[in-house]
Amino acid sequence: MLDHLHIFILAGGSGERFWPLSRSRKPKHLLKLLSEQTLLETTVRRVEGLVPWERVFVLTNAAQADAVCDELPFLPARNILLEPAKRDTAPACALATGLARARDPEAVCALLPADAMIHNLEIFQEQLRDAARLAFSHEALVTFSVPPTQPATGFGYLHLGEETDGAWEVLRFVEKPDLPTAEGYVKSGCYGWNAGLFLWKAEVFLREGERLVPELGPFMRNFPAGDPSAYLAEHFSQLPKISVDFAVMERASKVLAIKARYDWDDVGSWTALPEHLGHDDDGNTLRGDVVTQASKNNIVVSGGRTVVLCGVEDLVVVETEDAILVCHRDSVQDIKKLQPLLKESVR
Repeated sequence: MLDHLHIFILAGGSGERFWPLSRSRKPKHLLKLLSEQTLLETTVRRVEGLVPWERVFVLTNAAQADAVCDELPFLPARNILLEPAKRDTAPACALATGLARARDPEAVCALLPADAMIHNLEIFQEQLRDAARLAFSHEALVTFSVPPTQPATGFGYLHLGEETDGAWEVLRFVEKPDLPTAEGYVKSGCYGWNAGLFLWKAEVFLREGERLVPELGPFMRNFPAGDPSAYLAEHFSQLPKISVDFAVMERASKVLAIKARYDWDDVGSWTALPEHLGHDDDGNTLRGDVVTQASKNNIVVSGGRTVVLCGVEDLVVVETEDAILVCHRDSVQDIKKLQPLLKESVR
């Protein structure tokens, strides 16, 4: 079955929540936030050995193309696919499915976000194999449910039903809840975080796509087996701009979830850094040339200049060559709202 597995890394995000370190041409997945590797390279190397590099693909956009190629010299250049327009994840998943199906009628597709952090590599690969087998043998779309460690309000949730062959039926997808609702989800034991990792047999997703989003059907069915550049240039921008969760997953005939036994973090904002980088005795997470005095629970990243904090708490401070961010930790989710207010040169 693994001979049919094709792995696609979705790397088209804008990374607005990690401004000013991330920019439109260098979003979160192209940053070395947590190690000496970018999140993208870490994600791609996480699947090394599961399938040959010839069946690992990265979906990105023209603005990031050169940077992605530079980060992944071990991937065939033709496996870095450029989306001609920003159309969200449903068209990206249709692109992946159409390409895999054109090359292998029995193809199984794995869709992975480029910017999540997973440390338990052995367990992750084992469960990805299990998910691929499940997708190959069932008329269902497959995803992962991450057992929640806290009532997080920044994640979507999966409402899980009965167990079938080591997987749980997904009764519904739930958008990011408020805190009391999230607390109820965790207490019930029937909900898991939606990690945005999906697997399906190409033919199964094709049928669901045709049923739920008719515009996706012909795009997948007519996908060429050779170089898709001209085909994408002509057809991709005509697809509806919609997420795969809303377009397909939430309304699919059957979705099965495997409960993740590996650690997972989507590294969604600056406040994710302490979990991975640690902190000093005062709760400060510091990178670069930073000095603190009587300051607690701050996250500070210096890009070169000395950053000094004195008598402050609960701040996020990020210094780059052309911009400085000062933000309360509780407001990190609002950083993306700054984009319309910024000059084009610093976006």
